[in-house]
Amino acid sequence: MDLKQAYSHCERVIAENSKSFYKAFSLLPKEKRKAVWAVYAFCRQADDIVDEGNRPESELRAFRSDFDDFLQGTVRDEPMWMALADVFENYEMEAGAFYDLIKGQEMDLTIHRYRTLEELLNYSYHVASSVGLMLLPILAPQRTVLLKEGAISLGYAMQITNILRDIGEDLSMGRIYLPADIMNKYGLREEAFKDGQVSEPFIRVWEELAKTAELHYDQAFLTMDLYPVSSRVPVKGAALVYREILSTIRSKDYDVFAEKHFVTEDSKQSILACL
Repeated sequence: MDLKQAYSHCERVIAENSKSFYKAFSLLPKEKRKAVWAVYAFCRQADDIVDEGNRPESELRAFRSDFDDFLQGTVRDEPMWMALADVFENYEMEAGAFYDLIKGQEMDLTIHRYRTLEELLNYSYHVASSVGLMLLPILAPQRTVLLKEGAISLGYAMQITNILRDIGEDLSMGRIYLPADIMNKYGLREEAFKDGQVSEPFIRVWEELAKTAELHYDQAFLTMDLYPVSSRVPVKGAALVYREILSTIRSKDYDVFAEKHFVTEDSKQSILACL
């Protein structure tokens, strides 16, 4: 397999698994676009190990070991690793963010409940903000320090949005990400929650977390204009499309148990056309 085929594989991974990100980041210049595909493929592989692996603990340990070897110059003959090696050669990538992502996946193997919003944000940093930090050297190579806090906030916002969208799916895997202290605040009992009831307490819990996500979207937008022009539109587009998921769920009366809600293609087109 040559490098072009390796990048094509990574592009297929993001196209099949995240249409919103694929659409937004397709607006990047070719070389940056390819690099984003490779980073996404790394993140996807780690996530799939946890959600779909036969022996996720040992498979994730092996994945971490493969990344250790990768940093020492040993590149596995697999498309994701081949493409990622090219990215590391052409950009000043931050290895710590990749390890943070792996740590976040390890958390999903052992932690299925969160007591506080602070705990949830810590988890969100590891599985989502870390991705933003991985991408900064590609999207804004001379401005990573200036954009770091905004990237972290955007990760918080997007992950909380994921959580609010995927409540039913997560329940099927025995996971509840809604913090216990917020559930207790509004009298949302886990038993009723597991029955898939869109009750008043459930809506209040959902809205409190949605407000937290929206505050972090706003925080991220404060520095978004510091991105180079070539990156600014894709990043802003991805953020706006993702934030729209919250409005979509509200329009569906908060029913996140029966189906997984997405932003329509027409809405995506309208959002991106206004940038």
